[in-house]
Amino acid sequence: MANTFIYRTESAGNRRTFTWSAWVKRSKLGSSQFLAACSYSASDEAYFFFNGSDNLIWQSSSASYGDVRTNRVFRDVNAWYHIVLAVDTTQVTASNRIRFYVNGVEETSFSNASYPNQDTQVYWNVGGTYYPRIGRRHSSGDEFDGLMSHVVHIDGTQELPTIFGSTDSTTGEWKIKVDISPSSGWGTNGYHILKNGNSLTDQSGQSNNWSLGNGTLTKTEDNPSNVFATLNSIDNFYSNHGLTNGNTRTSSSTSTGYQSPIFTTLGAASGKYYAECKAVQTSTAYSKIGIGATQITGTNQSFGSLSNQYVYNGETGAITGQSNGATYTDGDIIGIALDLDNNKLYFHKNGTYQNSGVPTSGSTGTGASSITAASSTGLGFYLLGCGDIASDSPQAIWEWNFGNGYFGTTAVSSAGTNASNNGIFEYDVPSGYTALSTKGLNT
Repeated sequence: MANTFIYRTESAGNRRTFTWSAWVKRSKLGSSQFLAACSYSASDEAYFFFNGSDNLIWQSSSASYGDVRTNRVFRDVNAWYHIVLAVDTTQVTASNRIRFYVNGVEETSFSNASYPNQDTQVYWNVGGTYYPRIGRRHSSGDEFDGLMSHVVHIDGTQELPTIFGSTDSTTGEWKIKVDISPSSGWGTNGYHILKNGNSLTDQSGQSNNWSLGNGTLTKTEDNPSNVFATLNSIDNFYSNHGLTNGNTRTSSSTSTGYQSPIFTTLGAASGKYYAECKAVQTSTAYSKIGIGATQITGTNQSFGSLSNQYVYNGETGAITGQSNGATYTDGDIIGIALDLDNNKLYFHKNGTYQNSGVPTSGSTGTGASSITAASSTGLGFYLLGCGDIASDSPQAIWEWNFGNGYFGTTAVSSAGTNASNNGIFEYDVPSGYTALSTKGLNT
């Protein structure tokens, strides 16, 4: 969550040489967001963060302690980035004192490259009153908005990224190493947290545990080995969807006429996929959930008004391409079963498929909407989405479960069966269907 951060009280460690590593998935762009920070006093601080232009930066409140900024921007809200900060101010060559690696590759193009003087003790591993933080700087504000996994700190050595990950020999993809062995031990303040869930207990064996400073740590199935769909903060025509909770919750915040739908970061052209959407607050007339292969490009284009958009309207119960279903309102959960092998679409309300739909009926498509083949839609794939009219009152609020097992920060009440073992859902996943995720797309 955007206001969540963690901290710990630490002893003094090596202020010249250390390595910090994390797998990071961003949710929000265009604002200053801190990955990690450490202070010597209320005004003396070092921090590693994304700035408002989405560059990656090491910076210190003391100019002589370094200011290094990438030219590269990091704007993929679907990707997990593996980011390594490797520091060794004892190095003779200035550019070796602060090194960034992203997905195993060293960053070498910088808009600013001011390195610490040799043997400088930077504001890191300081110990004392001003504790280190992850997800925020010392003062409030600039919190990280997104997901983190396998956060690691090694106190005393400047490591290469190869102890944290490796390149897959078949795909060329940078993939995670779950178990980490530092070249010269963990050091005084070494730790490995958020290893396989939302636990702040140190898994390095050093007992350097962390504490929650604010907000809520929510476990997610989304991870560097299996990226799940979220709502796409970049594909946001009116930019007022109010995305939160890792881009799984959306709400209109301004009245600008027609509210464009917002679609997922992942789409599909073949296969069978399942997702759930909870209507937290429905608008009076235009709450719609569905799929689309035609994206909004102008005003007065509500969800379902364009070709290759298929929606379930909460106020009327209208379903594109079939008979009306039941209306839905606040608290109802709508399931989407998308069969792109037979070009059929099914909706359920609280587990009951509308029009007696049978998602396993294949080409027969019992109770289904027949949809245009993905290859003929223009985009070439379908995305899941939701939308309403922004001038409506109340304005719609949605919470999606793409397989993470949560609506917002609330876990599903009773997980249904899932034969694919990919994702956790409130209701049973139809046989042959899977979560819209990288693993699901590659089954």
